[in-house]
Amino acid sequence: MLTLLSTLISFLMGGLPKILDFFQDRADKLHELNLARMQIERELELRKAGFEAQERIEHIKSEQLETESAANTKQILIGAQQAEMQAIYAHDTSLNEGTSTWMKNLRASVRPVITYGFFFLLLFIDIGLFAYGWSRDVPFTELAEMLWDSDTQALFASIIAFHFGGRAFGK
Repeated sequence: MLTLLSTLISFLMGGLPKILDFFQDRADKLHELNLARMQIERELELRKAGFEAQERIEHIKSEQLETESAANTKQILIGAQQAEMQAIYAHDTSLNEGTSTWMKNLRASVRPVITYGFFFLLLFIDIGLFAYGWSRDVPFTELAEMLWDSDTQALFASIIAFHFGGRAFGK
C-alpha cells in the first residue's frame, strides 16, 4: 500500500503541474482572445469615428465648394450685368451722335415723363375717389384702405425704388 501511495504521490507531483499548466494555458488563451476582441472592437470604433470625421470633413469641403460656386456665379452675373449696362450706355451714346440738342433732351425725358404721367394719374384718381367718398360720407379709414391698398403700395414703392434706389446703387 505504501508503494501505491508513493506512486500516486509521484504521479500527482509529476502530473499535477501539467494539469495546472493546462488550465493556466487555457485561461491565458481565453484572456488573450478577450484582449484581441476588445482591441478589434476598439479599432472598429476608431475607424468608425475616423470615417465619421472624414465624412464631416468631406461635407465641410462640399459646402465650401458650393459656397464658392455660388459666389462665382454671383460674380459672373454681376459682371454680365455691368457689361450689359455698359453696352446700353454705349448704344445710348451712339444714338445721340449727330442729333440736335432738342432731340437729345426729348430722348432723355421719355422715362421721366412716363413716370410723372403715371404718378400724376395715380394722384388724380386717388384725389378724385377721395373727394367722391368724402362727399358721400364714407369714413376716412375705409377711404384710406380702398385708396392705399397693397397693389398701390407696391406700384408706388417700385417707382420710388427705380428712381431713387437704383440710381444710388448704380453710382
